[in-house]
Amino acid sequence: MSVEAKKETRGFQTEAKQLLHLMIHSLYSNKEIFLRELVSNASDAVDKLRFEALSNDSLFENDSDLKVTVEFDKEAGTVTVSDNGIGMSRDEVIENLGTIAKSGTSQFFQNLTGDQKKDAHLIGQFGVGFYSAFIVAKEVEVFTRRAGSAASEGVHWTCTGEAEFTVENIEREQRGTTIVLHLKDDEKDFADNWRLRSIIKKYSDHISIPVTMQKVNYDVADDESDKPAKDAAPEYETINSATALWTRSRSDVSDDEYKEFYKHVSHDHADPVVWSHNKVEGKLDYTSLLYVPAKAPFDMYNRDAARGLKLYVQRTFIMDDAEQFLPLYLRFIKGVVDSNDLSLNVSREILQQDPNIDAMRSALTKRVLDMLAKMAKSDAEKYATFWKEFGQVLKEGPAEDFTNREKIAKLLRFSTTHTDKPDQDQSLEDYVSRMKPEQKKIYYVAADNFNTAKSSPHLEIFRKKGIEVLLLSDRIDEWLMGHLVDFDEKSFQDVGKGALDLGELDSEEEKKAQEESAKAHADLIERVKKALDGKVSEVRVTHRLTDSPACLVVSEQDMGAQMRRLLEQAGQAVPESKPIFEMNPEHPLLRKLDQEPDEDRFVDLAQVLFDQAHLAEGGQPHDPALYVQRLNKLLLELSH
Repeated sequence: MSVEAKKETRGFQTEAKQLLHLMIHSLYSNKEIFLRELVSNASDAVDKLRFEALSNDSLFENDSDLKVTVEFDKEAGTVTVSDNGIGMSRDEVIENLGTIAKSGTSQFFQNLTGDQKKDAHLIGQFGVGFYSAFIVAKEVEVFTRRAGSAASEGVHWTCTGEAEFTVENIEREQRGTTIVLHLKDDEKDFADNWRLRSIIKKYSDHISIPVTMQKVNYDVADDESDKPAKDAAPEYETINSATALWTRSRSDVSDDEYKEFYKHVSHDHADPVVWSHNKVEGKLDYTSLLYVPAKAPFDMYNRDAARGLKLYVQRTFIMDDAEQFLPLYLRFIKGVVDSNDLSLNVSREILQQDPNIDAMRSALTKRVLDMLAKMAKSDAEKYATFWKEFGQVLKEGPAEDFTNREKIAKLLRFSTTHTDKPDQDQSLEDYVSRMKPEQKKIYYVAADNFNTAKSSPHLEIFRKKGIEVLLLSDRIDEWLMGHLVDFDEKSFQDVGKGALDLGELDSEEEKKAQEESAKAHADLIERVKKALDGKVSEVRVTHRLTDSPACLVVSEQDMGAQMRRLLEQAGQAVPESKPIFEMNPEHPLLRKLDQEPDEDRFVDLAQVLFDQAHLAEGGQPHDPALYVQRLNKLLLELSH
């Protein structure tokens, strides 16, 4: 393959171009993170070589001294980061450096505000990586060769951070990657021995691969001490601890070190909310270091997106995104698990068949839930921040994890009529603590949004009696309640489903009055049923309403209105069912309806009440135009 024939200039993917511009202009307040990101990537490349070499040790190419090297040239104004890791082929260079192969990219750019400070936080959720080099560099060159390939298959990539980059094949004896940053004129102070060392110690001390720099010459004047000795073979020294952080004792690791390690494993820009570091010895030997991020990634609701923990076996990297160790509803957790009980040649297929994995998954799941429970108890404000980001994902838990359903239920947060605020800040334990002595059930109403839930006519009798109701408005809520059977031996009851039985919350007098009302209005019930023929399964006197004339109720076995609308919007088939029409005979409109002698007018009034009941629960009339015609007709009659 001819080297000369392979040089070409290419344009960046549109999103990469936007990210480059944003990176250069938004992260000005923390420029030194470029070194953290490049060293972190280099460390990953070394980890990947080590893993691939498990099955093919020729990839070491007689050089098993794995390391990352940082160099600088003050006169030339360059900083160089090199590794002898896995390296990249030409196709990998174009794929990895010319595009952003990450789900959620489009949504990321839709969320950009133009406010540099806010957008910098968004970058934190997206990750920064290689492109951070352009924060300080006017030009970046990459020299690389994939381990195991011929020297003639080296690749040279260069870019000035604009719309294009060039890529060509070169001769390269050394496997791995060398990145040369040509610093901007006002960033040349980064080409400094002490500054680079301090950044490495600050951000990369935890990395298990040695990060080396040329030894300082202490025998010359201070202003010459960071220059290499002339005509002398350079000597290098390790700057970082080069010990896997998770293998150290918790008492030996500072909070800052934990935070920096999180940024290394997650490629996140922000600090984690909380973490748990644990060593297990006994039947199984493994160490875990688990983190809760501060912000949800943009692909959080894509259940097929890459997720999981970094897996190490006996401190040897095996894979990123090992999803077998945590259930899907905890897919936001980042971190590391290092086991002594798995084989070094483990693969994703073997992981699925290993009984040790099931035991570790169960233990790690409980550890995460305990970590969240501890945060909820000790710092309600911090937990509220967590819930805002990840609450809807956690709501998937009761359906997926029967064993831990009670633990998950305690972590759930809801809006309720106790506060009537949209903030989901009330726990089920809070609700139960406020229940009336004679109350046997936990009541809830589900709607498409908070205001519709809060204003639901189904709440009228509950507000009158001072009974608290959960206000559910997340898309997942009705599905959640289908799997959350009970809590603290109290069953859940949808206030918009079935016949409302308040049990001991109703007095004998109230129950008797309900029966008498149904008998007294039997004729009205029949007339309304005839007027709504084919639209309802039943018409009955209500026990729920105190202020509204009518409402729609779903039968006990039918799908709720919120779930029906979601399935319809998704184009899914929905089981056919008709609602129950409940009317309040004490309401002035119903009294007027009962006295209406004109049957056509009676039908119009009954149909308007039926359509209004649809509107009150967040739905819409089946025939909006006909509803408007009827309403206009009635309004005109009132004006005469």
